Amino acid sequence: MALTARFFGRYEHALDAKGRLILPAKLRTHLGQHGFLTPHLEGCLALWTDEEFEKEVEVRLALADGEAGARNAVRDWAAAVFEAEIDRQGRMAVPPHLRSYAGLEQEVLVIGMINRVELWSPASWASREQQEGGALQR
Repeated sequence: MALTARFFGRYEHALDAKGRLILPAKLRTHLGQHGFLTPHLEGCLALWTDEEFEKEVEVRLALADGEAGARNAVRDWAAAVFEAEIDRQGRMAVPPHLRSYAGLEQEVLVIGMINRVELWSPASWASREQQEGGALQR
């Protein structure tokens, strides 16, 4: 039985002039050459492996069976999904609509979030930490 990819850690990176991000090597090993980049909670972006993306799609499909507002939220999410290709240098394009959603301008915090990788603007990350009362909570 294959182990499920797990992502951990915090890395500080920057977008290049073409809107590409170099993913940390430790995180890239579980992604390979491909992933799905989506808008996610609290204004971050989520980068999913194929396996975890399929699980997320199932959750979204269940929501789409509900009321019109939930269906529209699923539509918006699905329309924003970007199939990311990771090149040999570990670079991945982050399209303008997702950079705008997450407030990514140049600096990017790359966070291992167990079943996905999250991309945060440093300002959004700091705001989240302040609201939660600190970086390390039990």
